[in-house]
Amino acid sequence: MNWVFLILAGIFEMIGVLMINKLHKDRNLISLVLLVGGFGLSFLFLSIAMETLPMGTAYAIWTGIGASGGAILGMVFYGEPRNALRILFIAMVLGSAVGLKLVS
Repeated sequence: MNWVFLILAGIFEMIGVLMINKLHKDRNLISLVLLVGGFGLSFLFLSIAMETLPMGTAYAIWTGIGASGGAILGMVFYGEPRNALRILFIAMVLGSAVGLKLVS
């Protein structure tokens, strides 16, 4: 179950990152609440997951989901570049996260 909490932590990390960009563009209360809520839930689920998962593994996977998810969301919602090398490196980050799960 802690792996589910870790994945949820990564998803809420992505929401927090997305809301940073939205807050810079819109400057409204809803974006701020979603930003704080996203990061707050991210840290909550990360702390729950780390009750049984090793700190290094949990942190690496959490940041991997957040970083790659943020890059993917940037490509989807904000027109950031979608070249093959960028997608390859995102896949490598995700593959490393899967590898860490397999050896944990």
